[in-house]
Amino acid sequence: MIFSAALLVVSLSAAAQNGEQFRARLSLVPLLGVKADAVVGTGAATAVLNGKKLTINGSFDKLASPATVAHLNLGPVMGVRGNSIFDLTVTKTGTGTTGTIAGTFDLSSDQVDALKKGKIYIQLHSEGAPNGHLIGWLLTDAKK
Repeated sequence: MIFSAALLVVSLSAAAQNGEQFRARLSLVPLLGVKADAVVGTGAATAVLNGKKLTINGSFDKLASPATVAHLNLGPVMGVRGNSIFDLTVTKTGTGTTGTIAGTFDLSSDQVDALKKGKIYIQLHSEGAPNGHLIGWLLTDAKK
């Protein structure tokens, strides 16, 4: 039984390494009507696409106010904001201004195509910036 569990972990690690890799740098969202000191902080995320399954892991730090929610969004073209397609899990530490984001999703063929074209991005919201605090487009190393 222990051997089987160890083999499964090794197999999953190998599968993750074989998947297509994406990265996002979470940067401040330019907002109208929000004080500049309400949107500070940094973050980063990685994503692995295996077939149509997308796994995202990331972190954020030094937000001006506690994080609330995070979404995976689909824009009409790279760099243009669009609608939320999936909710990410936000795990906060301390005062909520630091933490992690994660999620695993089954994408449609159209969503896989959109991801590969740089149209999918992560958006993290906070109490001080409920319409978006940090944003980052998932890109392959070739697009960076």
